Amino acid sequence: MVGLTFLLTFANEEQTTLKYKVYYILLSVVLLFTACEFKLKPNEEDDPSTIKVERYDRLESRYVITGDFSALQQMNTEYPIETRTLVEKMLHIGEVSDHDISERFLRFYQDSTLQTLVADAESEFASMDDINTGLQKAFSNLKDWLPNMPLPRVYAQIGALDQSIVIGDRSIGISLDKYMGAKYPLYKQFGYTNEQLETMGRNYIVPDCVSFYLLSQFPMNNYDSRTQLEKDLHMGKVMWVTNKALGQQFFDTDYIKTVNHYMLRHPKVTIEQLLLNDDYSVFK
Repeated sequence: MVGLTFLLTFANEEQTTLKYKVYYILLSVVLLFTACEFKLKPNEEDDPSTIKVERYDRLESRYVITGDFSALQQMNTEYPIETRTLVEKMLHIGEVSDHDISERFLRFYQDSTLQTLVADAESEFASMDDINTGLQKAFSNLKDWLPNMPLPRVYAQIGALDQSIVIGDRSIGISLDKYMGAKYPLYKQFGYTNEQLETMGRNYIVPDCVSFYLLSQFPMNNYDSRTQLEKDLHMGKVMWVTNKALGQQFFDTDYIKTVNHYMLRHPKVTIEQLLLNDDYSVFK
């Protein structure tokens, strides 16, 4: 089985004439070859109410803080794809097949800053009930509008202040270390801007999960050859749908407003048709 994993990151770019920040998502595709390691999970039965964040992060923290080898064994046996993605594509410390990768992984997190980050993340996210409720509500709406879209498994992990959200083959990985809140002391040491810090709280987890997953399910065709305006409008479509799924105006840009005006003028256009439409001239 081949697992297709999208590592998603985003950055802010200032539009000088309009004085606001627009989110741009940079998508890189990584093919992960596995030996049919993927296991069926309950929410693959297409019931949004079963979506619940799997606490992979607790196994990870148990290993890197206490050195409990049984936790690492669980990571490898129950979450092989997630562990491979973390080790090889996020931390870049080697391959999971390397004979000393367990020691390398443990040593990587012995850095005092990372030890603090792991402990703080586990404390901050002792409960994720609010995240589970938000995900269930959002994906319930999406399932009504997009019945053919597969529902994802969702898991939490602790990275090294790299990707916020990792989108895989029917999975969403939440890096808790990127959602500790705008006032989290360690963030100030790494030079994050105020605009970036505003997006680094737990209230952004559900919107980011939804928008990034939608982007992976409805990617822009011929992305490299498209104009910047088309890319902005595509992102505007995804964010508009995310707002609708969340039931609140979480994202707000001129491109989202353009999409909203279009949908108000064309009430018969479905959300699926909106996301699949590749003709951006309709928004003029």
